Amino acid sequence: MNAHPIREEDFDLYALGALEGDELREMESHIASCRECSAKLSHARGRVAMLALAAPQVKPSPAAKAAILARVAAENRTAPAREARISSPPPARWWQMVLIPAVGALAMLAVVLWQQNAHLDKQLAALRDSAAKQQVQIDEVGHVVALIGSTDTVTVNLAAQPGMPKGAAHVMYNMKMKMLMYDGQLEAAPAGKSYQLWVVPMNGNPVSAGVFNPTQGQTDHWMMNMPEGIVPKAFAVTLEPSGGMPQPTGPKVLIGLAS
Repeated sequence: MNAHPIREEDFDLYALGALEGDELREMESHIASCRECSAKLSHARGRVAMLALAAPQVKPSPAAKAAILARVAAENRTAPAREARISSPPPARWWQMVLIPAVGALAMLAVVLWQQNAHLDKQLAALRDSAAKQQVQIDEVGHVVALIGSTDTVTVNLAAQPGMPKGAAHVMYNMKMKMLMYDGQLEAAPAGKSYQLWVVPMNGNPVSAGVFNPTQGQTDHWMMNMPEGIVPKAFAVTLEPSGGMPQPTGPKVLIGLAS
């Protein structure tokens, strides 16, 4: 056991009296100085107590009860001869001999089942998270297939500008579906800089369509909704301060005309 017990089962086993030797001594020594673990032990004792109260009543067989009563009668007959001796603890009642082992077994079983249930809950949560992520990927693939397969989709190639970082990209957009997709590769942005994609409308100011920081040799890809009410005249990628800007301020790296 380490200096700070973290296994929940240690507290349940301690409450049941199942720890022995060094494990018992180390647990008791740690609990004496650790408020958090002392509270956990109190909860464990509460669980064990509830299990004991919930245990079903066990009725002994007639033969076992008769044997115990006969033993008690024999003890009573020999009691005067033992008055001068130091009295020994009375024998356990029959219900103690039957119920105490049964309650202990039920408590141990409940601890094991509780641990298994907690583990299954974690596995179920992980599976749900994985399923949700897979569903997002499936939905995105469906959107890509629909966008590429539509006759209304327009593809705009973005050309690298002289003196700028090397790269190439294209934008696909569909006004009816209100969807836009970017795919491209660019050299890594300089320190403190980010690339930013802009939709340049026929009228009005450019609208940001994404800020990104490429990894050398990898393709950047994302989809987004087309800005409402905007008919694109061109698309451009500029080099901006890290995190992007509300309006373009840096040099144009890639440009493509929509018409």
